[in-house]
Amino acid sequence: MKITVNTSALEREITWFNQVCETRFEYYFQHNEQDVDLETVCPAPSLSASDGPYAEVVLEFGFGFTERVVLMLALMPHVRPQVLDLFSLQNSALGRSYSEIGGWRGKSHSGFLPTCETASFILAGSHLGKRFAVARLFKEEHAFIRRGVIKLDLQSNGEPAFGASLQLSHEFLQRLADGEVHKPDFSANFPAKLMQTKLDWSDLVLNQEVMDEVNNIVTWLRSPQQILQNWGLEKSLKPGYRAMFYGPPGTGKTLTASLIGKALALDVYRIDLSMVVSKYIGETEKNLAGVFDQAQNKNWILFFDEADSLFGKRTQTSSSNDRHANQEISYLLQRVEDFPGVVILATNLKANIDAAFARRFQSEVYFAMPDAAQRERLWRGLFANTTKLDADVNFRDIAERYELAGGALLNVARYAAIRAVKNQRELITQDDLLAGIGRELMKDGKTL
Repeated sequence: MKITVNTSALEREITWFNQVCETRFEYYFQHNEQDVDLETVCPAPSLSASDGPYAEVVLEFGFGFTERVVLMLALMPHVRPQVLDLFSLQNSALGRSYSEIGGWRGKSHSGFLPTCETASFILAGSHLGKRFAVARLFKEEHAFIRRGVIKLDLQSNGEPAFGASLQLSHEFLQRLADGEVHKPDFSANFPAKLMQTKLDWSDLVLNQEVMDEVNNIVTWLRSPQQILQNWGLEKSLKPGYRAMFYGPPGTGKTLTASLIGKALALDVYRIDLSMVVSKYIGETEKNLAGVFDQAQNKNWILFFDEADSLFGKRTQTSSSNDRHANQEISYLLQRVEDFPGVVILATNLKANIDAAFARRFQSEVYFAMPDAAQRERLWRGLFANTTKLDADVNFRDIAERYELAGGALLNVARYAAIRAVKNQRELITQDDLLAGIGRELMKDGKTL
């Protein structure tokens, strides 16, 4: 029913948009466009909240005539590309397309793809004042850009700003189609994976000092505006929050980031650095820009694991490669500092992180190896179902004897369970656990 209602509303909007375009062409090429007021000649159809997802978006953002024209222009290649065939008109005198109409061609899409110039042609014709008004629709403060409704992509540096391609974001394409807010999928264009966990705070074993720092981050996320406004700090402080988690592997850095997001119903995206870092000049910055641009207006937490591979120290510029690497770090520093959400960097070695980043962290949280009491808690948490344990299992003993991080304990538990099944036993024994512990210690060159 919802899709049917939305389809009806979109059909009316497409008919109206087609009328607007035909009217612009008619008046423009009769050299009489000064006499036309498109909003009067082609009034936009009325919309109500009951007209489906498209109407909901228009009403939510308070889009008027001009915004609706631009929104439909960006939507057309996806839903009714033939409507834009009119814009492929050729200038017979010059033997090429009309420069004032703009547009570009995709690699596989054979139809017309709009640019900002196309939007200006429809809304302003050759009227310079109206053209300047159209330009305001593509500024950072407008909802189109600020809320990530539309993406602008300038194909080459130095070209006119209106030459940028006008693209509807994937998120809003889905929302206009079926009303659902879809989370981005891991892809080459979005090298980040949504992190989720079935664990809770009770499963996390940390020192009280670490939990205090984690609670500081949670408090900020719950009440950022209150913190900034009550004491007039919004003039001095930027809205984002940056934290660094450092310490040995398996001590809970990734789980803590996941639990922060889970506690506040926020999405936590783990950046895949293997798909971000590139040996080609400018590609790393471009890949990161794609992530930050998509996250800019979302209430997301960005999590960079093994961050020293990307946020490492700057070096002396003895070669062009050094200069390029330093430029990447400077770009990262700017994007992280300007990001209005939360950025968490995780590293095993704090010393490898560039000092310029470290100075800008609101929190530096050290995740130490768990002590014997904490390890016992972790063991008991892993094997909450004691009926599956043999009577000889002694968690206190192995917790005191073997120093392992929580991540290593998970590996031990998995191996012990596999060993019990392989030997056709219903219970996990102390020997199963010790065998798993031995395997983990061997990774660090140690023995039982």
